[in-house]
Amino acid sequence: MKENQVDIITLGCSKNLVDSELLMRQFAANGYTVKHDPVKTSGNIVIINTCGFIGDAKEESIHMILKFAKARKVKRIKQLFVMGCLSERYLKELKELIPEVDKFYGKFNWKALMADLGKSYHNELSHERSLTTPPHYAYLKIAEGCNRTCSYCSIPMITGKYQSRPIEEVETEVRTLVRQGVKEFQLIAQDLTYYGKDIYNQYAIAELVKRISEIEGVEWIRLHYAYPTHFPLDLLRVIREKSNICNYLDIALQHSSNAILKKMRRNITKEETVHLLQTIREEVPGIHLRTTMMVGHPDETEEDFQELLDFVKTMRFERLGGFPYSEEEGTYSALHYQDNVDEETKQRRMDDLMNAQETIAGEINESKVGQILQVIIDREDPDYYIGRTEFDSPEVDPEVLIHKSEKLMEGNFYSVKIIGTQSYDLLGTVISKKGIQYKI
Repeated sequence: MKENQVDIITLGCSKNLVDSELLMRQFAANGYTVKHDPVKTSGNIVIINTCGFIGDAKEESIHMILKFAKARKVKRIKQLFVMGCLSERYLKELKELIPEVDKFYGKFNWKALMADLGKSYHNELSHERSLTTPPHYAYLKIAEGCNRTCSYCSIPMITGKYQSRPIEEVETEVRTLVRQGVKEFQLIAQDLTYYGKDIYNQYAIAELVKRISEIEGVEWIRLHYAYPTHFPLDLLRVIREKSNICNYLDIALQHSSNAILKKMRRNITKEETVHLLQTIREEVPGIHLRTTMMVGHPDETEEDFQELLDFVKTMRFERLGGFPYSEEEGTYSALHYQDNVDEETKQRRMDDLMNAQETIAGEINESKVGQILQVIIDREDPDYYIGRTEFDSPEVDPEVLIHKSEKLMEGNFYSVKIIGTQSYDLLGTVISKKGIQYKI
């Protein structure tokens, strides 16, 4: 065990990752060596940033805590701290269940960790981060919390009401990251759509994105986790007109059956959803849409699921993820509905949904063969340079594999001709190293 070294383990979403990066910067400023998600922990302090969204995520977090609680008990580590969504929601229970943990922190009070270690929290560094991503891209969290009341979701209970960050504060962070070499920004929030309503009394995501796009050095902006209800249509014009905003939008729809949408408390109908999607595609030609669908919500019938499957086949989303309903205590669903779709049925529906999407994604990939796309290089392996187009977000979307016939630089853009497909990924060859085009 190495003295004065901290190993931070992040579970869950990219919003958690940003919190870990902020904490890492504070430790570094206090003279610690900091490792993130090490293959093997070696520090005398371990911090676990937990997820508490759905059953599988909670189970993973608890398993990780127990693993290091055992290490703490046999003195393989000196101190163990836990933070994040799981401990925000189950603070009292976790304290009683796992007393080996030195202290639990919630989603927002982790800054007290520095004081508890007898160290200073540097307010002047409060928006600086030690990036865990490749140096050319970063996640940019523009808000916390959520004001929606979806039946199945525990996030508002964990994070509280929506809190937008002021535009000027976000701009300052972007400029800081650009100076560090960041070129690509993934804008994230539980709900991008609502941004600004709480502090400006109007939806301001379009204005925020426009102002970020005008900062010198920002070369790609990608938008994650929009909500379809009251979607701000002025955002589409900004995406269309600003060349460094990727033709990409992550908008979680969850279902298409009106009966299930009503039970989910999504405050939107199938007809309104279809109209919105048609508007998005008309206003931003060539846009790639990522969405998420849920199967097995209480009272979802075979007819409801078939309607969802037909909807997915008709709308042909370029990117789609899915997950089965998981009853979360305290949610509207848990209090008012019976979890009456059995696990086997949920899994069968998930398989059918993802099989349908696999076919769609394969056809969309095949349509790209012969096109010339701008690709940013993320990394290299023994056989390929691996990059992404503007249509691909890190870690969740397809990649472009380029044979290593010549030296390419990570973080640089190249014009790449797509020559084939490989499962969900594309195969390409570089045809130009000069210039950067964004909209193809």
